Amino acid sequence: MRSLEKIKNQSFPFMSTNEWKEKAEKSLKGKTVESLQTATYEGIILKPLYSREDEQAVPVFPGGSDYRRGIHPLGYLTNEWKVAQRISYQTLEELKEKLKQNFDKGQSALSFEVSKSLFEEDETLETILGESYHQYPFSINAKGLHSVLLAALETIGEKKETSDIISGYIGSDPVALFAEEGRISEEFFNDWMTTIVQSSVKIPNLRTILINTSPYHNGGANAVQELGVALAEGIYYLEKLQEAGMELEDIFSKMIFQFSIGGHFFMEMAKLRAARILWNRVAEVYGIHVNNRGMHIAAETSRFTKTVQDPHVNLLRAGNEAFAAVIGGVQYLHVDPFNNLSGSTPASERIARNTQLLLKEEAQLKQVIDPAGGSWYVEKLTNELAEKSWEFFQQIEAHGGIVEGLKSNWLQKEIAAVYDNRNKDCQTRKQSMIGTNVYANLDENVPNLKSQNKDSYVQEKGNSLLNICAIPQRRLSEPFEELRIKARDFEETAGYKPSLGLICLGELKEHKARLDFMKGFLAAGGVKAVESAPIVSFENARSFVSTLPVTKCFCICGTNEQYETAGHEILTSLRTEFPDRVFYLAGLPEKDMQSQWTAEGIKQFIHMKSNCYETLDAIFKELEVSTVEETKA
Repeated sequence: MRSLEKIKNQSFPFMSTNEWKEKAEKSLKGKTVESLQTATYEGIILKPLYSREDEQAVPVFPGGSDYRRGIHPLGYLTNEWKVAQRISYQTLEELKEKLKQNFDKGQSALSFEVSKSLFEEDETLETILGESYHQYPFSINAKGLHSVLLAALETIGEKKETSDIISGYIGSDPVALFAEEGRISEEFFNDWMTTIVQSSVKIPNLRTILINTSPYHNGGANAVQELGVALAEGIYYLEKLQEAGMELEDIFSKMIFQFSIGGHFFMEMAKLRAARILWNRVAEVYGIHVNNRGMHIAAETSRFTKTVQDPHVNLLRAGNEAFAAVIGGVQYLHVDPFNNLSGSTPASERIARNTQLLLKEEAQLKQVIDPAGGSWYVEKLTNELAEKSWEFFQQIEAHGGIVEGLKSNWLQKEIAAVYDNRNKDCQTRKQSMIGTNVYANLDENVPNLKSQNKDSYVQEKGNSLLNICAIPQRRLSEPFEELRIKARDFEETAGYKPSLGLICLGELKEHKARLDFMKGFLAAGGVKAVESAPIVSFENARSFVSTLPVTKCFCICGTNEQYETAGHEILTSLRTEFPDRVFYLAGLPEKDMQSQWTAEGIKQFIHMKSNCYETLDAIFKELEVSTVEETKA
């Protein structure tokens, strides 16, 4: 009994940060703790350890002070986030049926793609909606059909005397459309403002002013840029609508912000928390009543992070992003089906919807109030993000505001610079995309992208149309997907898969590390690795190369010691025997040895820091030249 009591009363000794640092550096074998720091695309340095020294002053409860912890005191206990799965459809009958089915299976907001077919007949929209809008709020980005949809709803509301019960949001963001399409129209914007002013009276409980940062996110923007743009757009609309006669309090009450949620779990969570802090700061400056200062947020999982290849990995990506959105405190959430890029199915749409239901019911996130609140790491990251975002917002304003920043192409260049960094990290595989640039499956039948029906909403009216540089809508995986398409086209043309021979020096244990590296490296581009048996002499190597008459490219794999004892001789002999073959070396020799290898015929060194995409693209060029020569022969 005494020993049990002693165990119960035991406690861990207090350890200082310096003591932890000493232990950590001992295990790092000479490296410093600072070497574990990570630099983000936002220019924020993440530490390996956060402690009480990083503690930030935060509101005691959500719904108070700066709103970082949410806009409702009891969080999702009293105000659950809405499952706003955006319904796609081919026919109006399909839309009507899907709405009914989805509400029966957990959907809790009216969310669907808005098409012109909804307005071809006067009664169409009314028939499709039925009485669903009595029970569920809207969650719609109507884009260029904003005015038409609101006019139709106003008619339904007046006819049925239900205008007061229409809730949620039906919004459009003209500046985001301008940025995405590359055209600015004064008439389009004026029509949008007129619609906002009229609807604020006719449908009083519906939010209609959308600030949508997704086009910037999909262009490669970091979290700082997204938040800075959100503030700049919000203030631009405040000023324009105030000039149009709306009261400031009314404008704030009509606003909703839409964010895409990327793959960095804590950064995306902090992004939503920082967004509320920043918008509260704006509201304070404008003297807005405390009841209208809370930012309402609609979120969607990121398209930028998704892949066509190995699409089931998108389940993990979307689950992670949805989790971050919920912890961050959203009001509406859409989760993309895992195969949405190639065309969703009823099964994938169900999985996407159930992802949210699992977070609610199984993870029980609706039962906790701001679980991230007070976290040393999260709060520190939130504050740093808010500060940097405010600085970027000030830069936008220094360039004349959001519209002038787009006109001058300054904002596009800022976003492009971040995308270039992301793209480089992906191409060099510093950033892993499972199933795409690492662990790619060569046997996978890569599906085609579904066709994008992209309407131009900014129509030419009068002479006010102004062309600007559009922000390209991108995905990180696209360069590697292009390589896989090249591999497929090559096979269809040549009749065999693109391949590269691996000349494996010595026993398996000696060449295995670089053999495995090369297999993974080549698979990212759809290139088949053909490995040799253990090679200990030139005769072995010649025999292997001779058995692959259609393979033009070869790579030597082995240890650095083998390269120096046998590699030079084997390479020189192979170059003499097979002058039409192209040779690569796995690994990066010492700098003073590289020129010798190059002189002996090595085309390129392939190693951990190589640009995987550029190297594979160059290999394809070699293979294509070889195929053309074969065809001519």
